[in-house]
Amino acid sequence: MSGLRVSICLSRRTNEKRLHGSIRQLPQRLSIRYPSVVVAAHVFRSMIKVVSVHASGQGLHEFTDQVASVVREAGVQQGLCTLFIQHTSASLVIQENADPAVRQDLEHWLNRLVNEDDPLYTHTVEGPDDMPAHIKSVLTATSLSIPILNGRLALGTWQGIYLWEHRYHRGNRQIIVHIGA
Repeated sequence: MSGLRVSICLSRRTNEKRLHGSIRQLPQRLSIRYPSVVVAAHVFRSMIKVVSVHASGQGLHEFTDQVASVVREAGVQQGLCTLFIQHTSASLVIQENADPAVRQDLEHWLNRLVNEDDPLYTHTVEGPDDMPAHIKSVLTATSLSIPILNGRLALGTWQGIYLWEHRYHRGNRQIIVHIGA
């Protein structure tokens, strides 16, 4: 959370108590003694970062390591990691990361469920894969929430975080990562 700073100021005309510091320096729970008043507050730590994930084409692209790196950078021990994709033709999923056949089966199943070139589609200007990509995005997820425990993502042994690209094009997708504690 480089660059984030917190300032807390309590004043009563002449008596003034100030606390300044970077977010990493502040304790999780804060207590300040003020003449005849004790102020206690939970210090909410938050960080937002945008990560770029390269999609080499349609399919599931793992980016667990990029998210884990953001969590480490945040220095949060307990909290929540929220991911949000800024696109309407790709999605986010948590899925098995051990056997590639699982990802391949999911891709085949979803492609069979949502056909290209359906005569019902009216949104066809951007190509035959565009409208099916929007439907696939609606059927999956555009945001995920993952608990942070002991400074790490609380994913299961075989779980990974994936960008599911629903278009054939190659390129980068932007994902907002919000860390809160």
